[in-house]
Amino acid sequence: MPSVDDISNRILVDEKATVAFGGELHDVIRRLCGESAVVYLHGDLGAGKTTLVRGILRLMNHSGAVKSPTYTLLEPYQTDKGDVFHFDLYRLKSPEELEFLGFDEIFEGPGFKFVEWPAQGAGWLPPANVEVSLSLYAPNQTDEEPADSVAQMQRKVSVRFA
Repeated sequence: MPSVDDISNRILVDEKATVAFGGELHDVIRRLCGESAVVYLHGDLGAGKTTLVRGILRLMNHSGAVKSPTYTLLEPYQTDKGDVFHFDLYRLKSPEELEFLGFDEIFEGPGFKFVEWPAQGAGWLPPANVEVSLSLYAPNQTDEEPADSVAQMQRKVSVRFA
């Protein structure tokens, strides 16, 4: 079983590695936080935040599609290992919108809450139990030869527990 030290900093070479890392992260979060946790996901567009959530959901036996909640703000999932709420606050205009939408009840209840773009909800969101930062990384990239596409890039991930 992975430890906090095992997952605190890692290079993920592709999407498959990001999904697998999500499973490892799930195990550590569940061991340290129990059945409920707030997890902030930091990273630019395309950094792999939704892919990471997909890995966690796969480990929780969710077999359906996992899509980014960019336009819906929230994608809820029920699994046989608990509920998951995946938020994307990128388009949020004001943190108070979260209260008007009834999201306070979700954060007060059980389940894992993964929040992309948590800065958009600053002042309203509860503190995170875990913060995950993802960034794109091209190991052999030079200024003269930039990476051809996001798909060719690896991801650096760091995890911090409160």
